[in-house]
Amino acid sequence: MPGNSQRRGATRKPGSKKGAHVGTGGKGRQALEGRGPTPKAEERPYHPAAKRKAAAERRGPVSGGAPNRMGRTSRSAAGTRGGKGVSATHEIVSGRNSVVEALRAEIPVQTVYFATRIEADDRTREILQIATGRGYPLLEVTKPELDRLTDGSVHQGVAIQVPPYQYGDADDLLDAAALLDQAPLIVALDGVTDPRNLGAVLRSAGAFGAHGVVVPERRSASVTAAAWKVSAGAAARVPVSKVTNLTRTLETYRKAGCFIIGLDGGGDTPVADLPFAADPLVVVVGSEGKGLSRLVREHCDAIVSIPITSTTESLNAGVAAGIALYEIARQRGAAQQG
Repeated sequence: MPGNSQRRGATRKPGSKKGAHVGTGGKGRQALEGRGPTPKAEERPYHPAAKRKAAAERRGPVSGGAPNRMGRTSRSAAGTRGGKGVSATHEIVSGRNSVVEALRAEIPVQTVYFATRIEADDRTREILQIATGRGYPLLEVTKPELDRLTDGSVHQGVAIQVPPYQYGDADDLLDAAALLDQAPLIVALDGVTDPRNLGAVLRSAGAFGAHGVVVPERRSASVTAAAWKVSAGAAARVPVSKVTNLTRTLETYRKAGCFIIGLDGGGDTPVADLPFAADPLVVVVGSEGKGLSRLVREHCDAIVSIPITSTTESLNAGVAAGIALYEIARQRGAAQQG
């Protein structure tokens, strides 16, 4: 019968129902707050980034010596200009000569890779001695793994992982010449997009005493692993400046007292009669296909050509730069002897 409170089970035992309570009194607050933001990788003790940071702190700051082109602290370092000109990821430098030159220049190294059962020579022994002396991490890997790390390049059983390349400012190259009490000799690249050509120019610049190389930010090769490989380690010794506007930079160099000469197949001056060799000089090298751009040609004091046979259409930027720099070095040497 409805409403019969005497029916068995119709009444609830006291205390069997959870009643409402006023407020939480802090109950559950900890669960709502969470654990906060995730710590950075360098702040987590067991993360590889934290281990690398600790190893770098144990090694201490890099001492004096050859110019340090990667990871350096300067006005062009990442952070002072929003990272302008800094490659997005790390680079793998491979090949015994390239690795030896990079280590001699005291470039910060994150990891040194050796192939298993590598055939040792003087260069590998020097690499091992420097790496162990500075406390760099050493990893022995198989040849297929090293092939993968170096993207199939000829690594000769050794490679290093280095931080992103730090480009200098245009006036840094003038300062480098002033420190040596020499007439500036600078190479500028106009439209050279192949990093192997950039590497070849760096190698020639190092061989014939140039004080640096200038590349534009757009439509130009950067210092990548391919450029490092072709430069045979010269990328560690020859500074590279990346500029926003090449023609504006050339005008700045002219105001600083430099003459500007351009290398182009249609030039009216043969390289043997190259002018201004003993003066402060900027040599502009164009691309193999298009040559110098119109605006760059207008900023040149002379256009120089390299005579070639009719069967050869043109020379690439690396070869052309090497020939011109040799002729400049020859004329400067003759002027000093005379």
